[in-house]
Amino acid sequence: MKSAGKFNIVLVTAPDLKTARLLARAALQARLIACANLLPKIESHYWWRRKIESGAEVLLVLKTRKSSLPALEKLVLARHPYDTPEFLVLPLLAGSQRYLRWLNLNTRREYAPTP
Repeated sequence: MKSAGKFNIVLVTAPDLKTARLLARAALQARLIACANLLPKIESHYWWRRKIESGAEVLLVLKTRKSSLPALEKLVLARHPYDTPEFLVLPLLAGSQRYLRWLNLNTRREYAPTP
């Protein structure tokens, strides 16, 4: 296992698969993430405007590098339909050397397509 201190996992919830796919695609095209896992049909329970609410959502698990976090957050906030989208950053402590090399290569901004 190799240290993975320059990478993070980001959690974002979306109201549906269409929105989750659009967010994932935009982040991938910008090379802000190397991978997005979409977990549909999660059930969320939360406080909203002084009431307990619940609903079905899709959880995005995004793999990125620390240096991409500001741009990734900006992208998610700009394209997300929620007033207060979830954007939680978790540290990545370790991972296989081969996977971390892949993650590093696929989040390199110089490989981003030109607009």
